[in-house]
Amino acid sequence: MPYTPSGFFCDRLIRERERRDGEGSLNKPLRFNGQDFSVLRQECLQKKNLFEDESFPATVESLGFKELGHKSNKVKNIVWKRPKEISENPQFIVGGASRTDICQGDLGDCWLLAAIACLTLYEKLLYRVVPHEQSFSDGYGGIFHFQFWRYGDWVDVVIDDRIPTFNNQLVFTKSAERNEFWSALLEKAYAKLHGSYEALKGGNTTEAMEDFTGGVTEFYEMKEAPKELYKIMKKALERGSLMGCSIDSLVPARFETRTVTGLVKGHAYSVTAVEECKPSQLKESKVRLVRLRNPWGQVEWNGPWSDNSKEWTTLSKTEKEKLQHQSAEDGEFWMSFEDFKKNYTKIEICNLTPDALEDDKIHKWTVSVNEGRWVRGCSAGGCRNYPDTFWTNPQYRLRLLEEDDDPEDNEVGCTFVVALMQKNRRKERKMGANLFTIGFAIYEVPKEMHGNKQHMQKDFFLLTSSKARCKSYINLREVTQRFRLSPGEYVIVPSTYEPHQEGEFILRVFSEKKNTSE
Repeated sequence: MPYTPSGFFCDRLIRERERRDGEGSLNKPLRFNGQDFSVLRQECLQKKNLFEDESFPATVESLGFKELGHKSNKVKNIVWKRPKEISENPQFIVGGASRTDICQGDLGDCWLLAAIACLTLYEKLLYRVVPHEQSFSDGYGGIFHFQFWRYGDWVDVVIDDRIPTFNNQLVFTKSAERNEFWSALLEKAYAKLHGSYEALKGGNTTEAMEDFTGGVTEFYEMKEAPKELYKIMKKALERGSLMGCSIDSLVPARFETRTVTGLVKGHAYSVTAVEECKPSQLKESKVRLVRLRNPWGQVEWNGPWSDNSKEWTTLSKTEKEKLQHQSAEDGEFWMSFEDFKKNYTKIEICNLTPDALEDDKIHKWTVSVNEGRWVRGCSAGGCRNYPDTFWTNPQYRLRLLEEDDDPEDNEVGCTFVVALMQKNRRKERKMGANLFTIGFAIYEVPKEMHGNKQHMQKDFFLLTSSKARCKSYINLREVTQRFRLSPGEYVIVPSTYEPHQEGEFILRVFSEKKNTSE
């Protein structure tokens, strides 16, 4: 019997995400650290105590492990305070959550804050992550909770409301409204999920976008972006997709440095709108505009279409109102689409449904979630460059059963998105863990082998070329790519680039029609 790496089959398909009321679903999130928000709050109200979270204490351990660790001067004068000790009239949300509620503090988590700013554009999504029936008055017990998508499951994270301050000012995320605290508490819950505030330093906006939605993210490098990028962006925003962008900085020392145009290199921005306007002097053509937000809550673009630029004088009052134009130092600004393409280097779009970018009709996509792990000497075979061990990697069968519905396309094909995500690396950073360089390849299974679950052997991979593969192996939390292949049976092989690297992962397959992954 052909060799199968031990422990492999126990990591096979764990669930179809079609379930609705099972543990880990939106309607029944898992309790992070086993903490039940309702039970804990009721206990506090009965005992007339304010909740103190022992699993994420108000100590240096929760701040960090290196730059915010015990020996750091940065933590010496930090005092943990509850909002009622900071403000006379603290509010969870003041006048509805908005993009201006998120202003970055002394933590390099602009990637997270850019995603939160996107989240405020969609009330339904926001209140899934930030349950809104929370306050500092009715039923207040010093306890709050937030919900995140985590490796295939929704989890409910409970926190107390003690937050780090210095001279009675919030150290990390804050709102433009001094008495508003939902964004600071959301950041704390996300820090708890990852082990500390410092664990949030540095990242991609896509991470937080996916953790807020369970969606799948696609990247576009501006220099390689398709001609229809403007249409793609507009359509995606209309469907509730979250969108972020950034300007690469080739020199690490110049990260988050301002350019003469007011833009910041190595910094994450939210894309909050895409619109067209018609200046009065232009008879026929329209100007395409993009609205962006800097999570700092200040420092804006100063070129054409910036807040006080002359271009705005060419628009009618109606056009200005349509664009909600304001002249305020709030971190939000407009710029032309052409300037957007010239200045930004990449854009990230988190699709709540994977077909949002390519089809005018919203379909319900099937999502399969597979869990697995790479084990040294067993199932950590590395990429195709290591033929002696590549075949030992975990393998997942993909059956494409029904072709796409596209009357304008004569080719028979099945569209699907593969997303490979490595688990827990951010949380394990304090132990020296870094992101692995990961990727995957897809092979067509011979017809005579259809239906059996036999692990493909070494000779198969030596003699067979991949039918498709990810664009590149890269050290991101998740590698995602869209494919279109003929109906049939395939095997997906996820791997690290180098062999013998141990780690856990989830492999998600999003498909438009009835297809299976196991």
